[in-house]
Amino acid sequence: MSGWLCIAGLGPGDPNLVTPEVTLTLEAATDVVGYIPYVARIAPRAGLRLHPSDNRVELDRARAAIDMAAQGRRVVVVSSGDPGVFAMASAVFEALENRPEWQALDIRVLPGITAMLAAAASAGAPLGHDFCAINLSDNLKPAALIEARVRAAAGADFAMAFYNPRSASRPHTFGRVLDILRDTCGPDRLISFARAVSTPEEKLRTVTLAEATPEMADMRTVVIVGNSATRRVGRFVYTPRSAL
Repeated sequence: MSGWLCIAGLGPGDPNLVTPEVTLTLEAATDVVGYIPYVARIAPRAGLRLHPSDNRVELDRARAAIDMAAQGRRVVVVSSGDPGVFAMASAVFEALENRPEWQALDIRVLPGITAMLAAAASAGAPLGHDFCAINLSDNLKPAALIEARVRAAAGADFAMAFYNPRSASRPHTFGRVLDILRDTCGPDRLISFARAVSTPEEKLRTVTLAEATPEMADMRTVVIVGNSATRRVGRFVYTPRSAL
């Protein structure tokens, strides 16, 4: 039987948010490859091999998955959320660049619900107008570039969604981002912190930039900053669809 490779999104955490397409593909797989906590979400079964690995070996993981598919195995590379948003789809295609013998393989990307969209749904509709997403981790890009992109997005009055805002290894980065936002957007702009969204541990809090502190975020938090028109309605936050 010919092998294939699917790069699949497992959604933000709730099993009900995994798409039927991804579920069916996992049922047909012989191998599942991914970061340790994402592979742990896959139920073991006879005939299925699980290949968990560390988060900093994405290209090695991608090459191993492609090689298994080239050998005739049915391989699923899993990411949380959507595999094309700061996740494994990009790594797989990077691994294909200099390997033309792999480029004819049956490769598909299966979308998933991102943490950003799940967080926005919990808050209401803060991404109802133009928005952008920025990964605040400096593992793969310099901190100066992150700051420049935050400043540009805030200056253009985008709503913004931030992934990986604050970690133990870089506890001060998010504080600098908050300073940039306050300088550019002012103290009254709404900012929402959605932690462990769609799981039983979910916590959602919306404050103004004046009230926001770095400690409100960690690596399990998606942060959403509204644009100048974003406002509260009851317990919800929304951004009007009309042009500003």
